[in-house]
Order: sequence, then C-alpha cells, then structure tokens
Amino acid sequence: MTETAVTAAHEREFPQIKGFDYVEFYVGNAQQAAHFYRTTFGFTPVAAIGLEVGVRDRVSVVIKRGSICFVLTSGLAPDGPVAEHVRVHGDSVKDIALAVVDAGRAFAMAIERGAREILPPTVFEDDDGRIIKATIATCGDNVHSFIQREGYRGSFFPGYRALAHRPAGPTTGLNSIDHIAISVEPGKLGEVIGFYDQVMSLRQSHHEDIVTEYSGMNSKVVQNNNGSIKFPVMEPATGKRRSQIDEYLDFHHGPGVQHIALATDDIFDTARVLRENGIEFLSVPADYYERLPERLGAIEDDIESLRSLSILIDRDEWGQLLQIFTKPMQDRPTLFLEIIQRKGAKGFGSGNIEALFEAVEREQAVRGNL
Repeated sequence: MTETAVTAAHEREFPQIKGFDYVEFYVGNAQQAAHFYRTTFGFTPVAAIGLEVGVRDRVSVVIKRGSICFVLTSGLAPDGPVAEHVRVHGDSVKDIALAVVDAGRAFAMAIERGAREILPPTVFEDDDGRIIKATIATCGDNVHSFIQREGYRGSFFPGYRALAHRPAGPTTGLNSIDHIAISVEPGKLGEVIGFYDQVMSLRQSHHEDIVTEYSGMNSKVVQNNNGSIKFPVMEPATGKRRSQIDEYLDFHHGPGVQHIALATDDIFDTARVLRENGIEFLSVPADYYERLPERLGAIEDDIESLRSLSILIDRDEWGQLLQIFTKPMQDRPTLFLEIIQRKGAKGFGSGNIEALFEAVEREQAVRGNL
C-alpha cells in the first residue's frame, strides 16, 4: 500500500471532524471578558447561562463573530473547578470543542486508542432540537469536546438562554479560526504529536525548529485531512536565555493554548480597526522590511503599509500569508491572538518566526523574563 493510501485509510478510521465548534475560556469575570471581546474584536453576545436559568456554579457568555464561537465561563464559588483553573492558569482556554459527524463513535474510538474520559456521550435537548456532546482529556488541563449538532436550531446549546439585547461590536473582518497553537514542556513535543496522531488521526504536516541569538523552539503541526483543524505544537529549545515558550509555561503553570489564529480577508483593514479599538501588537525589527525584497522578491502588497501596521508576510509554494500578533490578552504573559490572511499559502509563516521571536524577546526583556 502506498503512503498516500495508508494516510487515507488511517483518516477514515476516525469519524469526520468538520471543524472548530467553539473554544471555551475559563476567566475571572465572564461579563467583563465578553464586553472586552465585543468592543475590541467585534464579537456579538448571543447566549448565556447562569443563575437566571438555574445554573448555580458558573456563568457562561457565548460570543460569536463569523464562524468563530467563544464561550467565556467564570465560577460563582471560590472552590469550584472553574475558579481553580483560573487560580492556577489565569484566564485561559479550557475546551477546544470540535464539530463531528458522530460524537459517540468519535468518543468510543478516542477512548479505545488511549484517551482519558471526561464526559461520556450525553444528549442535551430542548424545543430547538438536540446536541450530543462527549469530552476527552488532552494536553495539560485542556479537553476536547466532540459536538454533534443534528440540525440544532437554538442560539447555542440546550439550557442556554438567547440574549434579547445583542449589541454588535465594530466591524473587524474576522471570520473564522485558522489554527490553535499549543505550548508544551521540553521533551513533550513528540508525545503530544503522537497523541493526536494515534487518538484522533491528525497527521503531521509541518516541522520547524527556530533558534535566535537568545532562545529557540521546536515545533510540529498536526491537522485533519481537509485542513479545517490545525494544531501547531511547540516546545522550548535550549538557548542562552528563556524563550517565549518558557515564559508561557512559567506563567500558565503547565502546557496549554498559547495562541489562537483568527482569519480575515483583509488584514490591513482588520489591523487598523483593532489598533483603533485599543489592541496592541508586537513591534517588528526595522530591518525586517528592508530585507523583504531580498527574501521574497516581488510582492503585491505595499511594504510601507506592511511596516506601518507591523504586518509580517511570508510565501510558500502555494501562495502568500500575512500575519500579525497581539500582545497578551490578559495580565499574565500567556495567551495572545494572531490575525492571519492566507492568499493560497498553507504554511504558518516559517520565514517570519525568527522576527516574531526577536519581537517577543524584546517584550520579555521589558517584563524581566528573558
């Protein structure tokens, strides 16, 4: 059997993963977090649970932008699992939920292949239809929920109340999740990549090792067969000083989601609006733009426009990619967001990673963490 045939057979074994369903964050204050993401990134609050619907231990606010769905959850007691997660990790991602064709089969196969059970397949139902949800443990304290929606017509999930007052945020052009990047401890990269390969049939598509004057990282990417799910996984490499991955692990107190990449069709407009809304981005070394013609040759975008907005650009055999990175989204230097526009490119900006590392190292030095 050819390698291509083996890969296709391997992927057919696991039920189809259609894409990201939602990302759930555990945060200190869900209402305030929802307001922040609405006023800066243009999300719209659509649904919620809490005391008003008989939920006594937590509050969750669901916000959407295009096909992006974030669930912001905070605890109502000081000793519950949500509060404990926030105490240890700060505001951070808990659940990367995946839309699947068959949640029961996905769960059964994942458990058979070695995953740890969190929630067995469970039916949630109301007048708008039903959803089947099952959850497994993954890297660190993160989980993956398998979500089978079966044509559910409600605002989000059975039990959630649709919000009557849904003030839309500014138009930012963000429309989907491109990828979610995970940071792991030194020496754990192969183990996590192996987990996704063995348990969920996600195959390695990219491999990148980066070393700067001070630090470095090793990185591999796994994805499903149609590329709707992509997980770059990174571990720190030995260097003179501590890398951004080390800093993340120190302040997050363990592995987890380092950044979420949100896609746009016009990164220039998106970056301008986000800056006007108060979002701060990493600065880029001045010589990065001076070296662009030498590195990439002719490009269709204006270099001065790229420079003025600190947008990075790279090219692979399929096309071009533009990206920009925010500073951390919370007090701890942990989770940040990437804004990305693909013009055919399938990579992750490998030609930009060194420039990104150098930019982050300057921020680390200011924080005293380099």
